[in-house]
Amino acid sequence: MNLRTILILGALTAFGPLAIDFYLPAFPAMALAFGTDEQHVQLTLAAYFLGLSIGQLMYGPVADRFGRRIPLLTGVGLFTAASLACAYAPNLEWLLGARFVQALGGCAGMVISRAIVSDKCDAVGSAKVFSQLMLVMGLAPILAPMLGGLLVNTTGWQSIFLVLSGFSALAALAVALGLPESMPAHVPRQPLSGALRQYGRLLSDPVYLGHALTGGIAIAGMFAYIAGSPFVFIKLYGIPAEHFGWLFGTNAAGFILVAQINARLLAKRGPAFLLARTVWIYLAAGLTLLVVSSLHTEQLWPLLVPLFICIASLGCILPNASACAMNGQGARAGSASAMLGCLQFSVAAGAASLVGILYDGSAVPMAMVISLCAILVVSVAMLTRRLQNARALAQAQV
Repeated sequence: MNLRTILILGALTAFGPLAIDFYLPAFPAMALAFGTDEQHVQLTLAAYFLGLSIGQLMYGPVADRFGRRIPLLTGVGLFTAASLACAYAPNLEWLLGARFVQALGGCAGMVISRAIVSDKCDAVGSAKVFSQLMLVMGLAPILAPMLGGLLVNTTGWQSIFLVLSGFSALAALAVALGLPESMPAHVPRQPLSGALRQYGRLLSDPVYLGHALTGGIAIAGMFAYIAGSPFVFIKLYGIPAEHFGWLFGTNAAGFILVAQINARLLAKRGPAFLLARTVWIYLAAGLTLLVVSSLHTEQLWPLLVPLFICIASLGCILPNASACAMNGQGARAGSASAMLGCLQFSVAAGAASLVGILYDGSAVPMAMVISLCAILVVSVAMLTRRLQNARALAQAQV
């Protein structure tokens, strides 16, 4: 896959994290503008998450029926229009609706970019590209809030959505001019009437489902970290808010570094091999994190070391799990990508909520959820690997 295509897919993948992280610093200003509190403004985040859940399942069958370009351009165009609607929202209710529509448009890039990678690459090639796209997931949580805060302080919260609209318009132009149809002409187009049946087949495929859940539960550990780290770092250990970004960024840098190392290692070992090894590192770090947090240490660094290893290991787990799940999907790559994203997001959102439910004023709830995710990741990954080996052996005997 050439560099131009990877850059375009990276821009499309950025829609999700940008639309989530970019406007977080604007919550106080938006609450003031709409005459409400920040808790009500947070509903706009929930509306976006709801749109992501529904939209991904919509785009999969559409991409398998009409190809990749038409649904992709439609989704990006919808994101652009909805971003403008957010910028000029006269009240909170309008903003809630616009954010929901924005998510419906933005998830097109998330779903169809994975399908395009599957169209163009084998399992090893897909894992390499997904590793490169992990740069977006790692950099977005660092850069987006910083840029968003700068825009809020200089030009107002509306400018954030205007920038999102301009970014998506440029992405649409890049897709129109530089991203040809990737779905092979000989691959049969799947009818929309069979969408539910296609999803049923995916859910009944234990190897696909196992890889999808391995990645989803791993992402759930990351969401638990994102949900719990502000309290742990700032409130519990007294880290100044302006320094929080450096700690957050250090872990993100580890995630990015391991993702790029993973891309190099794939030249010698396949994604399934690397996935099966890395999940044990994730488990060891997760259990260490739980033990350290339960000791209620006065210093932060004993907590930071296993936490860094947990987040960094995801740079290997996530691209390899996605590549293994998408491998060999062929004509149903769009549906497989949609189900993959929906499963991952649903599990991850649940983990973030669990951190809040278990809140006890310590770092234990965050560590407990991360370690639980690590245990489940290893269990599901090992079971899936056995099922995959048994399937390969049965096919070789035929």
